[in-house]
Amino acid sequence: METNETQHFDVVIVGGGLAGLSTAAYLAKNGKKVVVLERGNLGGRAVTLKLKGFSFNFGAHAIYGRDSSVLKKFEKDLGIQITWKDFEPSKAKYDIGDRLSAMPANIQGLFRTSILNSLGKVKFTFNIFKTMLHMEKGHPHMSIEKWMEEKQVSEDVKNMMLTLASSNFFTREPERIPSDVFFTYYQRLFTSNKPVAYIGGGWQALIAEFVRVIEENNGVVITKAKAESIEDDGDRVTKVHTTQGIFEADEFVFCMPPKELEKIVTGTKVEHFIKQYSSYEPSYVYVYDIGLSERIDVPYTYIYDKANKMFITDISHYDESCVPEGGQMLQAIAYLSESDLADKDKVQEYHDKIEALYDKHFVGWRDKLVVPRVSKRAAAQEIKWTMNQKPMPVYLPDYRNVFFAGDWCEGKGQLSELSFSSAFEASQLIIGKYSHV
Repeated sequence: METNETQHFDVVIVGGGLAGLSTAAYLAKNGKKVVVLERGNLGGRAVTLKLKGFSFNFGAHAIYGRDSSVLKKFEKDLGIQITWKDFEPSKAKYDIGDRLSAMPANIQGLFRTSILNSLGKVKFTFNIFKTMLHMEKGHPHMSIEKWMEEKQVSEDVKNMMLTLASSNFFTREPERIPSDVFFTYYQRLFTSNKPVAYIGGGWQALIAEFVRVIEENNGVVITKAKAESIEDDGDRVTKVHTTQGIFEADEFVFCMPPKELEKIVTGTKVEHFIKQYSSYEPSYVYVYDIGLSERIDVPYTYIYDKANKMFITDISHYDESCVPEGGQMLQAIAYLSESDLADKDKVQEYHDKIEALYDKHFVGWRDKLVVPRVSKRAAAQEIKWTMNQKPMPVYLPDYRNVFFAGDWCEGKGQLSELSFSSAFEASQLIIGKYSHV
């Protein structure tokens, strides 16, 4: 039950996921007295679950374009200790039915792939270089499908672009992505020297580092503190009421999904603003991880089933700390549409197809299975990039001391990078308010 005690901080951060923890760490490092209020366990959807000696992450702990990621800046500015495990593009393959092909994750892979013919490779490469040179920016009111139609992109090149988009945006409907979002993302990814990397120790290692920085800089982290309501005074939020007490602050950063946030802002001006974004459509995936007693060695660490839009990653190849000695962890992810989720038979069909993909590429896995972990409706990202869905701004003009961060907010990149980039922007806005005082 809520106590009557009111505690005052410079900044109250509601939500202890990646966005909330990185916001709190950055602000605490910059001299702010902060508190993080989390209703459950820290990490949000970025948590690590230990089962029978295996450390399963809820979703791949992959960071895209780490050399230009905001997380890289946090790492430097906050003194965070991260062990990076870089993805090996040469070990990434496409399953195209009767054979495997190199994945065009880089220029070398592009010219080795058999998905495109020679002319297609030249055309696709031309599109990549135009993107890298910022010659192609797309348009916010035009989907990538419409853009390709207007540009009369050949069918094989169109297919390749949508396949890549499906993989990186975690969606079964890549054609609905706004063209400006598509090209902004690939401008960054194609110019990166580290396109994909994993964090050694998984999400838990990163969460522990953020908490360390917060607490070393006199910040406070409180779990089991469910936010129930807010108080406001004209154009400012003044207090948050939680199951662990009342928290008062000069600034508030809400790092919780709009659907959840809407429940605690009822009766305030914030409610009208939040309702514009609380009907968003998340990007869902089917995750089927398996922990094996011993390794099944194959010449690739990533295999993408192009026909069924699903892939398997050998997580333990990049992060040996997630398995017992000699063990192996494989993670399979299938992209789902809304209609798929509503059909139990369709969901079971995905399950069976994933197992068939394991059977095809990791022969004998059933005999070595120690523990499986299945998530039938995992939210890969809280907002799906489509033409009729826009991300939430990081600040609220009508409330001078309210900010937002998370993967449903405006920012750079996809998935966790959206959480980090919106957290960084919210932190900068708060710090900037006092830099001239």
